[in-house]
Amino acid sequence: MIYSMTGFASATRELATAALSVELRSVNHRYLDLQFRLPEDLRPLEPGLREIIVARLQRGKIECRIGLNPLPAAQKALELNNEVLKQLRALSEKLRVAWPSVPGLTAADILRWPGMLGSDTVPLDEMRAACHAALQSVLEEFTASRAREGEKLKDLLLERVASMEERVATVAPRMPQVLAAFQEKLTARLREAMAASDDERIRQEITLFANRIDVDEELSRLVTHFSEIRRILAAGGAVGKRLDFLMQELNREANTLGSKSVDVEITRVSLDLKLLIEQMREQIQNIE
Repeated sequence: MIYSMTGFASATRELATAALSVELRSVNHRYLDLQFRLPEDLRPLEPGLREIIVARLQRGKIECRIGLNPLPAAQKALELNNEVLKQLRALSEKLRVAWPSVPGLTAADILRWPGMLGSDTVPLDEMRAACHAALQSVLEEFTASRAREGEKLKDLLLERVASMEERVATVAPRMPQVLAAFQEKLTARLREAMAASDDERIRQEITLFANRIDVDEELSRLVTHFSEIRRILAAGGAVGKRLDFLMQELNREANTLGSKSVDVEITRVSLDLKLLIEQMREQIQNIE
């Protein structure tokens, strides 16, 4: 499969006292750039969550959002955690002694303190298992969405490869005609420039000219690159960097083809190739 670096997926799971939401979204990026947005209570879970994502994704700017929203039924049964409240009171007294000018905690500060609402607290191991399971589920849909987008990109790339193949196929049959026309023109110019007709000298000049405009090597390399693109797309996986490198090679051959051209049609083919290559390069930036 070919995977796009653009994707989105989300899921929600109900726990005993809260609804756990997990969301993944991504855009293209040269490397894997993974960022987390999650409550401080869940920050200790980040390394494990990161490992799960890194094992599945290789490129893209990924944002993982995890949220916890208390359930209405659970909110009615909220109770203060007396043990946490006792610890917080002791810490507050120490702070007041050390820095008398520091304002005390408000009721809202106390209620927001991690673990203060006992019935809203889920054991860390239970929360870790729930987060891992939810993330795995979201990753499945996330990967599937990137695969669907990747298949669309693959089809677009193959269409452009086919267009380039059609244009390149018109160059080789035209070369004998191009060479014959310029041979006739060059012969006339050389005879005008030379006092005496030296057929051997004329043949040498024509041979040198023919070598300068010979594009067989460029055409062969273009065809080879087209085959390699098809092979890479068929193999699938993380192919974005390899395809991007091939675009550089294609562009080099298309430029050389244009620089050697002495024919309007071949010049047009070179320009068409560069346009198609640029279109492919834009699409490849979104492929993992």
